[in-house]
Amino acid sequence: MNTGRTIFAQLMDLLPLAAFRRCVDRYRGDYKVQSFSCLDQFLCLAFAQLTYRESLRDLETCLRAHPRQLYHMGFRGGISRNNLAHANLQRDWRIYADFARVLIARARALYQDEPFGVELDQTVYAFDSTTIDLCLSLFPWAQFRRHKSAVKLHTLLDLRGSIPTAIYVTGGQVNDVRVLDQLALEAGAFYLLDRGYIDYRRLYLITQALAFFVTRAESNTRYRRCTWRWVDRSTGLRSDQTIRLTGPKSSRRYPAPLRRIHYFDAEKDLRLIFLSNNFQLEALTIAQLYRARWQVELFFRWIKQHLRLRSFYGTSENAVKTQVWVAISVYVLVAILKKQLRLDLSLHKILQILSVTIFEKSPISLVFSEYNERIPEPDPYIQLDLFNL
Repeated sequence: MNTGRTIFAQLMDLLPLAAFRRCVDRYRGDYKVQSFSCLDQFLCLAFAQLTYRESLRDLETCLRAHPRQLYHMGFRGGISRNNLAHANLQRDWRIYADFARVLIARARALYQDEPFGVELDQTVYAFDSTTIDLCLSLFPWAQFRRHKSAVKLHTLLDLRGSIPTAIYVTGGQVNDVRVLDQLALEAGAFYLLDRGYIDYRRLYLITQALAFFVTRAESNTRYRRCTWRWVDRSTGLRSDQTIRLTGPKSSRRYPAPLRRIHYFDAEKDLRLIFLSNNFQLEALTIAQLYRARWQVELFFRWIKQHLRLRSFYGTSENAVKTQVWVAISVYVLVAILKKQLRLDLSLHKILQILSVTIFEKSPISLVFSEYNERIPEPDPYIQLDLFNL
């Protein structure tokens, strides 16, 4: 007898299924499909992410252990390892990429007023990549080194809420700088880039798009100083200059003036040189902006530790990209749940609670309201006395 709905079903209620069906129809994902639809595939992979399943066989065993609850959890097709493997190989990964973007748009609307450590009205993005090592014999399409394969996740992260707004999955051999060409630049927004993304022709494109960037200067940058501004050295600032590049190639690729800020981090005994095309913000604010770029590193660490992204359920490029986008959808879905339920818990704790209560039939808000951070004191009256038997 079914009394109530499972936590998994209540979580999946947050999915905009009409938008999902549009994504499926766009790529004819359910064409000639009889029993195992794209929605079944998405639910299976989302369940695998939430419960840390190690493989497709592990996922199949876990779901088949609860046959009476699958229908009420939204599953309609037959769950089998072969069905999942075939779907991961054949169903277009762009279905799940487009659907993840729908969820991302909803999450960004919820987190648009979220603080991120710097008082700034403009949107601030951090762009970086992380590498996931793979076996060359199993993933030959992603060859990275002579004896190793890898995939890269190039991520544009909105610092308000740490929401990934764009992700590009490539083989490890793709240079990070080349992915900058795929960004849809937003006028007035700030883009925080690591030193590895310095390409003056591409940086000038950001300036022409009326957007701003902050990056670290290379040690061999050739320039001449045009003007300078007073700085408060007690804040760590050492100089704030307007410069022009003088290198034969750099001056041609970036003909406009740049702002060069020298900052000394006394805590780490580190000298940092920043380049930016913004001349309105305070120099210290620009230094603080670059420090906020560390959030994208924390995001990469989080998804690698708490989502199934270190190993994959299929070896084809389509299967890898499908798994990545479903994992991102789960991450964003948990972020939406946190905001809608107004939970004062980290995403990691929310994910942990969901993983152990996924089959429970109680209101999802009640599951989190019963969580208590304080470790209860043991009741001495329920302890056994070894010497009084």
